Amino acid sequence: MELRPTLTIDRLISELNALAQISEAEPPVVTRVVLSDADLRARVYVKGLCREAGLEVHEDAIGNTFARWQGTEPDLAPIATGSHIDAIPNAGLYDGCVGVLGGLDAIRVLQQLGFKPRRSIELVVFTAEEPTRFGIGCLGSRMMAGVLSPEQAIALRDKEGRGLEELRSQAGFTGSLEAVALSCGRFHQFVELHIEQGPLLEQESIDVGLVTHIAAPASMRILIEGEGGHAGGKLMPGRKDALAAAAVLVLALEGAAKSTGAIDTVGTVGVCEVFPGAVNSIPSRVRLETDIRDIDVARRDAVIEKLKTACEEVAERRGVSIKTEMVNADPPATCNPAILDAMEQAAKAAGKSYKRMVSRAYHDSLFMARIAPVAMLFIPCRGGVSHRPDEYASPEWIGSGVHVLSRTLATLSS
Repeated sequence: MELRPTLTIDRLISELNALAQISEAEPPVVTRVVLSDADLRARVYVKGLCREAGLEVHEDAIGNTFARWQGTEPDLAPIATGSHIDAIPNAGLYDGCVGVLGGLDAIRVLQQLGFKPRRSIELVVFTAEEPTRFGIGCLGSRMMAGVLSPEQAIALRDKEGRGLEELRSQAGFTGSLEAVALSCGRFHQFVELHIEQGPLLEQESIDVGLVTHIAAPASMRILIEGEGGHAGGKLMPGRKDALAAAAVLVLALEGAAKSTGAIDTVGTVGVCEVFPGAVNSIPSRVRLETDIRDIDVARRDAVIEKLKTACEEVAERRGVSIKTEMVNADPPATCNPAILDAMEQAAKAAGKSYKRMVSRAYHDSLFMARIAPVAMLFIPCRGGVSHRPDEYASPEWIGSGVHVLSRTLATLSS
């Protein structure tokens, strides 16, 4: 089949730029927090494009959106593709959106060629991939996969204390939250197109990445209680400085992550809140939040155990109290060999260079893997930059991704 996504790349770039204008911040900054006014307007825009393409659109109780191109055998489980359009504050215009609008464009390419899919092809726009509003990422796909229960979802609150029930009702999303969870047979296969959010493809001048594994984070919260006092009046030998204890734990996590010898093990302390936060006062309380990731769950969990051991040792040695709480520990995902093979053949047929690689960022595909075979298709992004206004993927890179995705969808849906 001769596919020419370049015929529509100008339209796709125009649509990406138009979507970026729907933001809570001034361009080129994109801020689109889930269930905000900007998010809802962006949904209207994307649904309009889907309907223009002749797709049947419907939404579930939390706004996950499904746009179906009916196949010749509509009773068969569909092939799905898609991503998200919500964006963290001060973000760029490609993260997630390339997977949504690029997925739509891949469908339009096939339509223009007169291709008739046997299985329906369904574009999915996930609600709240970013954790900005509720502090938990991949809300929509977590609930689809049954990983987050309706009771847990109802308990979620944003910084203003507003809950999911209030916000979804205001947005016009109704129905039972129980119905959001999908059965394992709902989708036959799922492919997500995404910018790499790393530098490897650009550095190696490779057109597309075929993702074999998706790393998953474990998040642990650490609360350290020490003893405050005047910075000048309390002598060093008797101090129980909570921040000094925290500093040891930050380095302990770094050491534990490096000790595995695996490039895929990473550990980060992304939050350090210090009380009382005065220059002349000894810190009496510190809250750390950690992110520990790997594609190997046993290796990742071994790092967690080393950090817990370090907490016990530091507490005893420094005379402070340390409490730990596991916030989440999601399992990594292995991408489906059959989909990977289909993507590889598509890349070869399209004349695109490719490599098999790991996704160290997690995506909705991580949770879709609970209910369907999945794979991800990466395109380069300049400098590996993402989650910033200068995030950039060239039209050529995007076109390569759409071209390979089109061929992949054609193969899988046949």
